[in-house]
Amino acid sequence: MSPTRRRAAGPLTVALALLVAPLGPEAQAPGKLWRVGVLTGSVPRLSAPFRALEQRLGELGYVEGRNLAIEFRTASGRAERLPALAAELIVLRPDVLVVASTQAVMAAKGATQTIPIVLAGTGDPMGTGIVPSLARPGGNITGASLLNVELSGKGLQLLKEAVPSATRVAVLWNSGNQLHSGIRAATEAAAATLKVRTDMLDVRGPNDLPRAFEAMGRGRPDGLLVFPDSVTLAHRKPILEFAAGRRVPAMYAFIEMVEDGGLMCYGPSLAENFRQGAGYVDKILKGAKPGDLPIAQATKFDLIINLRTAKTLGLSIPQALALRADHVIQ
Repeated sequence: MSPTRRRAAGPLTVALALLVAPLGPEAQAPGKLWRVGVLTGSVPRLSAPFRALEQRLGELGYVEGRNLAIEFRTASGRAERLPALAAELIVLRPDVLVVASTQAVMAAKGATQTIPIVLAGTGDPMGTGIVPSLARPGGNITGASLLNVELSGKGLQLLKEAVPSATRVAVLWNSGNQLHSGIRAATEAAAATLKVRTDMLDVRGPNDLPRAFEAMGRGRPDGLLVFPDSVTLAHRKPILEFAAGRRVPAMYAFIEMVEDGGLMCYGPSLAENFRQGAGYVDKILKGAKPGDLPIAQATKFDLIINLRTAKTLGLSIPQALALRADHVIQ
């Protein structure tokens, strides 16, 4: 064949190759509308974490109303609603479920063993029995782990640094949250080292808050530690009001509570965790099996201090602690 004839055949060969080559997921389904279900224990739709999820999905080419439909459900801090909400989403046959909070994952896991589940805002999936392995989770669950339980005792340590005279700290925890047994063990180990007494107050729902406040009023703790949980996040206003009214220095797990007037928080970014979850959604929609995708672990915990609140409490934050903060609210 002459060089001219070979050159002429080039485009034809490419065209034929394109016709017979296997097409990618996008090309296989032109005009495909992907349906993503979102189930949270307390994170509302109009929140920074959910916006981070939407933004990252947009960067990856998924735009709601064009090629993406999002079905959103939140229990608003009432864990007993989660199984019914999970069942609602399963009926809609989403391509992927994004799930935030350990209890929400348990509800989703009980509702389906086939629809891919992406963790976002969920702590210690291996320790709570959600998956058998982080490297190869198997089944239909993968995503980004929000919390490293081994670092949980650090919150009490930092609170003690902020209030060196503290010998008694009240702790709001949720015995119904599978994550909290590990956090409690780490916190109690830290308390023993710091010689701090911890008063564990069980808050399984908003109706338990008045009883916890009454107990703290009697016990007069030197500080308050709030475990990461959908109940306390969704119902943070009365907790913040109590801490301010009783002038109790408090350590929280989510930045939202400090932005709303809490003193301090120590933990990973919930918004960044949701953003990571969007990456898993993209991989699954492009054909990856969730059980083959390793679960990412949180590696960066941020210390945030609200100096305005410290001033209101009459608390002077040690300079060494303030300098170590990742962010300070003046």
